[in-house]
This record gives sequence, C-alpha cells and structure tokens, in this order.
Amino acid sequence: MSVTSTPKLERGLSLWQATAINMIDMVGIGPFVTMSIVVGFMNGPASIVAWLVGAVLAFADGMVWAEMGAKWPEAGGSYVFLQKLFGEKKGGKLMSFLFIWQTTLQAPLVIASGAIGFSDYFSFLIPLTVIQKKMVSGALVLLLIALLYRNIKSIGRISVVLWVVTGGTILWLIFSGIPHFSAAQAFKINFDSFKSTSLFSSSALLYAAIGHASLKCVYSYLGYYNVCHLGGEIKDPAKNIPRSILFSITGIVILYLVMQTMINGVLPWETVKESKFVASLYFEHIYNHTTAVAATVLILVIALASLFSAILGYSRIPYAAAINGDFFSIFGRVHPKYHFPHISLLAVGGVGFVFSLLFRLGDAITAILTMRILVQFVSQAVGVIAWHYRHPDDLRPYKMPFFPLPAVLSIIIWLFIYSTIPWEFIAASLGMISMGVIVYFARKSYEQSESKK
Repeated sequence: MSVTSTPKLERGLSLWQATAINMIDMVGIGPFVTMSIVVGFMNGPASIVAWLVGAVLAFADGMVWAEMGAKWPEAGGSYVFLQKLFGEKKGGKLMSFLFIWQTTLQAPLVIASGAIGFSDYFSFLIPLTVIQKKMVSGALVLLLIALLYRNIKSIGRISVVLWVVTGGTILWLIFSGIPHFSAAQAFKINFDSFKSTSLFSSSALLYAAIGHASLKCVYSYLGYYNVCHLGGEIKDPAKNIPRSILFSITGIVILYLVMQTMINGVLPWETVKESKFVASLYFEHIYNHTTAVAATVLILVIALASLFSAILGYSRIPYAAAINGDFFSIFGRVHPKYHFPHISLLAVGGVGFVFSLLFRLGDAITAILTMRILVQFVSQAVGVIAWHYRHPDDLRPYKMPFFPLPAVLSIIIWLFIYSTIPWEFIAASLGMISMGVIVYFARKSYEQSESKK
C-alpha cells in the first residue's frame, strides 16, 4: 500500500516561520476560554500555580520533542518517533498504529475545540443561538481549509503575519493593565480555601484542584511540538526544530504568566471566575465597550491563527503513515503544483468540521488530552530514555540538558494530570487503546494469512 509520487514536500520553512507556526498554535482561543475555569478551580490568584505546572511540563516535554525532531525530521511527528524509539520491526509498529488510531479522533477534536471556542467567544460581539454558534464554528473550519490549500512558503509568510497579531494583542493586554494593577490582589494566594470535608482531606482537594486546573492550562500550552509534524518541510531541521520548540515555549510561558498575573491584579477573581469573556471584560473595565469589541475581534483572529497552524500540522500525520504503507494510500498524494498533502488536509479538516457541529467545548478539551497522554506523551518520554541507554553512541543533533531529568519530570507531571481526570474519560481512553490493539493484531493476522496464499 506504499505510495510513490513525483511531487515531494518542500523544505521551505525558516526558523522564524517555524517558531511562528508553533506559537500561534499554542495561543489560540485556549487561554481566553480556560482562564476563568482555572481561576475557579484554584479559588483565585493561586491559579498561577497551575500555569507554572503547565510551563514546567511544556519545557520538560519540549526537550523530549526537540531530541526526536532533530534526529528524525520527517512529516508525521509522533508517528515516526514511536516507530524509531520502539523498533520499526518490534513494538514501534504497534505504537505508531495506536497513535494513528487515536489521531483519527483526537486531531479533529482539537480542530473542533478551537472552532467551538471561537464561536463561543464570538457571542460577545453578537449574541448567538446554539445553532448559530455551530454555523460559525463550521464556517471557520471551511475557511481555514481554503487558506491552507497553498504552497508551504506562502503558509510560512501568513503564519508570521498571524503571529504579529497574536503577540501584539497579548502585549496590548499586558501593558494596558499596568496603571490599574494591584500587586496585593494579584499575589493573594490562599490555599486555606480548600477546606476539608467528611470524605476528602484538604490536601486531597488541593491535589485534585491543581490537577483539574493544570489540565486546562496544558491545553493552552499545547502546540509546542507542531513543528515536528512538519519536519519534512523545515529548513536545516537538526538546528531549527529544537530552537523553534524552545523559543516558542519560552515566549508563550512568559506571556501566559504575565497575562494571568495582570488579570488577577486588575479584576476581582470572583468576577473572572464567572465570566465567559475574561479578556473582553478586562478591556471593557480598563477602557470602554468599544475598545473591548476591538480587542475581541483581535482575540478571534488569534483563535483563527491557532486553528490554521493546528490543521496544517495534523494534515501531515495521515500523509506520513500513507507513504510508509500504514494507512490508506490516497492520503499520501501530494498536490502536483503546490507540493502539500492535499487529500490528507481535506480529510482531517472535513472530520474536524463535522466534530465542530457535534461536541461541547469542555468535553472536547478533556477528551483531547486524556487520549493523548499515555500513547503519545508518556510513551515518547519513556522511549527517549530507553533509546539513550540502548544506543548511547547514536548521533543526537540535540541532546536534552541534565538527561534524563526532563523526560522523567515530563512523565511524572503527565501521570499526575491523568490521575485527576474524571474516570469516564479515562475509561473511554483505555477502551480506545484496547480496541486499537485488537484492530492492529487482527489486521496483522489478516495480512499474514493473505501473504501465504
């Protein structure tokens, strides 16, 4: 089922374009819709703790991705990495299949969550019914597919422009709040608010609160690895992939921590907790409603930019599997003129369009991370540690500092967050993994029986 096509992917993305793609993927609508949830879980300014947990995880896990991306700069990201780490003729085939298996559901959910968040936030401008929100989210996905139907160099230039809007908007938010900032309000962290009950101790309640809040923060940080999905289209990938990952994480961590601190110091946390439009309310509080409307439009552009980057990266995963013979061959087709996997783009975007009409935002966010933690993030960190010890002399264009500490820290934090996820989502994720294992071995048995005929 392998594919041989004359058109090839083009290494057309520079370091700054790759970094821009990562950063616009990371921001999106995420922090603007999850901030009130995080503040609610942490009962006020203690919300900064959850953002710090997410930041540590992003740096630790980012170093894992940087090692793999520099070593194996190919389209597909985790699909390639899991095969290499666990052995292409051993467990790697199973792990990469499980990744593709969960990606067929998880990738469209990521697209849907961004589109749903966009339509929810659009309601600040124009009140929408449920049906109208679905129409807006679906139309957004279709628009982005049309924008992505072009050469990778054009996409790189568009990404830089979108990042300028993204970074400029967040900086505007930060600097606008300085004259109104109250340090006493922003840093009034009180863990005593987690009172014990007859069933749970205070420490257990705090453990759960940090876990739930960190889950939402991590969702907002996701995207630092997007450049790895585009590994086959990055110039000088051995240097530029690790740099773009670490540059993007550093930039976004600073912006998120300062943004959350500034909002904590300007608005009462009870107000933030109850608001669905935190950033818009913040601008309205400082300026007026007209300025808040203008800021909301910019936030929606940020959401559009994030989805633009996410769909771009995910469209390369089915393509990578197809050209390796592990997925339907039609997904391996490259556009004859623009040199990008157009069938894969249309398929991933199309399913994302359908999911945007079916799901609610909160459930989509939780489902996205629950499915990915074990098969993708934890497995990759374990695989990188094992790779170091099994093949210590392998060439590593980028080697994480203080090995294996970042990989171990990544595993610990991922499993901590996983342990606080509602049981029904965990059961669903384990069920999906189990079904994937059954399908993999059934497919393998069928292929072996066919080869003997």
